[in-house]
Amino acid sequence: MAKNDPYAALRIKEFNIFLFVRFLLVFGWSMQFIVIEWQVYSITKDPLSLGIIGLMEIIPAFSMALFAGHIVDQSEKRNLLAKCTAAFSLISLGLYFLTTANIINNWSTNTILYGIYALVFFGGFLRSFFGPTIFSLVALLVPKKIYHNAATWSTSTWKTASVSGALFGGFLISWIGVDNTLLLVFILVILSLIFTFSIQKKPILNTKIGEPMMQSLKAGVKFVFKTKEILGVLTLDMIAVLFGGTVAILSVFAQDILKVGPEGFGLLNASISMGSIVTMFLTTYIPINKKTGLKMLISVFIFGLSIIAFGLSSIFLVSVLALFISGAADGISMVIRQTILQLKTPDDMRGRVSSVNSMFVGSSNELGAFESGLAAKLIGPVAAVVFGGTMTLLTVGFTAIANPTLRELDLTQEIKENEKEE
Repeated sequence: MAKNDPYAALRIKEFNIFLFVRFLLVFGWSMQFIVIEWQVYSITKDPLSLGIIGLMEIIPAFSMALFAGHIVDQSEKRNLLAKCTAAFSLISLGLYFLTTANIINNWSTNTILYGIYALVFFGGFLRSFFGPTIFSLVALLVPKKIYHNAATWSTSTWKTASVSGALFGGFLISWIGVDNTLLLVFILVILSLIFTFSIQKKPILNTKIGEPMMQSLKAGVKFVFKTKEILGVLTLDMIAVLFGGTVAILSVFAQDILKVGPEGFGLLNASISMGSIVTMFLTTYIPINKKTGLKMLISVFIFGLSIIAFGLSSIFLVSVLALFISGAADGISMVIRQTILQLKTPDDMRGRVSSVNSMFVGSSNELGAFESGLAAKLIGPVAAVVFGGTMTLLTVGFTAIANPTLRELDLTQEIKENEKEE
């Protein structure tokens, strides 16, 4: 296998199956997210209701994260992924029946709204298991010397599915309706479940099976906090996502400011992921191992600037371009974070470390959604987005000064050492 082969991970059959499964799951999840956002704002016309969606997901996702990591490290990963996928299908099916019942029985707004919130809550609980399971499974499908390449392709697949799901979600709302779009999501999830069983069961690498839960959880948290590179990138990403996220209130911009309808709403969502996809695929050819920390700081700074530009724009094409740039910058930081986690995390702790990652970064997406919705309610959507972008810029400046370990991080030597391993 070529030393700098950008397709190294793709030459492994099971990894390709994994990518296909992940694509189907994220594609369906992204469409479902678009439908939920659109439906909730359509029936409430209240940006705070969009923030509540994030709050409903973050409560179980955050509170269950460490426990989920412990379970993942103690479990066989293929079967655990299958169980998570099967549970996800129940959410999609539930949303489909909820919207169908509304059409047939003309249920009240509150009944539909509370039903959506309940299913989102269940999804948050489920997501606390999805992230650590997928992160751990990647390391069991490829040799260590191409972890960085596998991390890039896995993250790229996730973003490709996100952009496709967001784009098709917006159009399908208009073409076939909310209920039929949710039925399609259910079908895609079932298809991914079927392909999951094409992956062979993997050995459990944790040598401490049966370890007391509290002892296991403390070990995972302690590892993250003593590894400055991991702690630095997680903290930076967490704060940037918390204050710089705009996805939660994009439907407000689409409907009330830019006035572009569901198709434009889909394009706005898709432009973020499309920017990420471009940079992620470029990093398979042009690795970001040199001056890694500095590149991450610059990318998050550009992300903040683009968010401010989006908030100030009233022209649809300018808004799309600003979101595209924000996605491109975010894509770089995501690849860096995933590469560091894969390279720095021991095999027996991947579930727990990934859970801490989800608490820092993943949960901040939902908390950021609540923050964006609340800020939009209090000071208006434009001011809320500009405020978030400004806070991101200030965070980058503070991190660059206060965390020299992250600023000077360089992965060149570590990646070279892993490439020498057989």
